Amino acid sequence: MMEAKKLLPNASYFAFTATPKNKTLEIFGEPHPEGGKTRHHPFHSYTMKQAIQEGFILDVLAYYTPVGSYYKLIKTVESDPEFDTKRARKKLRRYVESHDHAIRLKAEIMVDHFHEQVLALNKVGGQARAMVVTSGIERAIQYYHAFRDYLAERKSPYRPIVAFSGEHEYGGAKVTEASLNGFPSSRIADEIQNDPYRFLICADKFQTGYDEPLLHTMYVDKILSGIKAVQTMSRLNRARPRKHDTFVLDFMNDADTIQDAFADYYRTTILAEETDPNKLHDLKGALDGCQVYSQEQIDELVALYLRGADRDRLDPILDACVAVYNEQLNEDSQVDFKGKAKSFIRTYGFLAAILPYTNAGWEKLSIFLNLLVGKLPAPVEEDLSRGILDTIDMDSYRVEKQATMRIQLADADASIEPVPTSGGGFKPEPELDRLSNILKTFNDQFGNILWSDEDRVRKLITEDIPNRVAADAAYKNAKQNSDKQNARIEHDKALARVMTAVLRDDTELFKQFMDNESFRRWMTDTVFGITYDRPNVP
Repeated sequence: MMEAKKLLPNASYFAFTATPKNKTLEIFGEPHPEGGKTRHHPFHSYTMKQAIQEGFILDVLAYYTPVGSYYKLIKTVESDPEFDTKRARKKLRRYVESHDHAIRLKAEIMVDHFHEQVLALNKVGGQARAMVVTSGIERAIQYYHAFRDYLAERKSPYRPIVAFSGEHEYGGAKVTEASLNGFPSSRIADEIQNDPYRFLICADKFQTGYDEPLLHTMYVDKILSGIKAVQTMSRLNRARPRKHDTFVLDFMNDADTIQDAFADYYRTTILAEETDPNKLHDLKGALDGCQVYSQEQIDELVALYLRGADRDRLDPILDACVAVYNEQLNEDSQVDFKGKAKSFIRTYGFLAAILPYTNAGWEKLSIFLNLLVGKLPAPVEEDLSRGILDTIDMDSYRVEKQATMRIQLADADASIEPVPTSGGGFKPEPELDRLSNILKTFNDQFGNILWSDEDRVRKLITEDIPNRVAADAAYKNAKQNSDKQNARIEHDKALARVMTAVLRDDTELFKQFMDNESFRRWMTDTVFGITYDRPNVP
């Protein structure tokens, strides 16, 4: 069994990859002793830098635009209950980013950008497509509906396609790709090449290995880092005639994170040092020391396993070990043991193929732990943030597009670390805090802008809104070329458009404008000085 895992001495092995991992470099790279360590270099490199310079791929970081999201959450209960702060922050972030209002606003930004900055500029000869990268199936389906509705409102001829795996419940009904798109999943890659489909909204699918040169723009609403960021954004880099650039609008990541991700793969990637097989001795020693199993149990189980015994003969041995695990280890020790066991399985599985020698003890322990880990129960973790979403509401939400930039990558080879051999850990203690403090910390971190100060509101009403209405093309044309009544009609339409765009982050002001006729009239009379036969209503 051990010999079968090793690379054949009379065979040559080649790996072709744009994003070499540490395992790939250690198996397929050429060893170079340097400074007391053995580093592994690719036997040949055609780098991202060279491919971009020679026009075989495009630079996907040449036009990168981060979008800042700002939220203001408020407490909706009189009491001030305590919650686990770490879990609460994660739930609050998911809540605000998946809120229907936020999804709709971001969808409008994406659709408007695509029409005005991609289609209007005839990108890829007018054939450009966009990919929307989402953080999950629920979010992808939300975006699909938001895109579909807003495209219809814009009277756009284009439509979205959604891509996700399996069946998902949404709005009280079971939905699939096929039921939403109106055609089988197998046709997605072909249909996106044809009108009216211009937007491919993805939940994990099509983010790696997908080759579509028509993709020009990517809208990212998912946290990305490391190799995932490179593989995802590289969907745009395929060259084709009349495709001269790409564009990324990123709602969740910053330029530094993306720069760090791509830096490892811009030039030649080198493995810093080989994986240390001696660490397996350390892991085995720590696992043996927990006394969850005995050597006799390992030998007996492996002997049965190699003879093809059924599970009913293996399980009693494993169950006896699980009983010891539950009775003699506290929660921290259980977490540590399970983590080290998984690390041993992962590291040995890799080293078994490349080490020049065999170790029967490691092979036996690997077989044993592979069967045992699946039966070890996870520690019961009480969710001390349960119910927090019932105590809050989103008062304000704003997104602000920042300056488009070219992310510059260092013109140097990159060094990556070997396969990690550490394992273990402990169960973190929950940090409890009052809801008011959790919301204040969250708002300070993600909403550190002025939401309701009098100066900002006054400037908004007396300067920003009037200037944007005055610049509205339809209103300017009516004011210059039509009578006062038609000018008034176009003015009110322009005001409604501007208010819809500007006041989304002032929820109460937005509600007043949409629902309160007196407030709308007061805005028109007071702000713009248009007087009718009625008193001003503050």
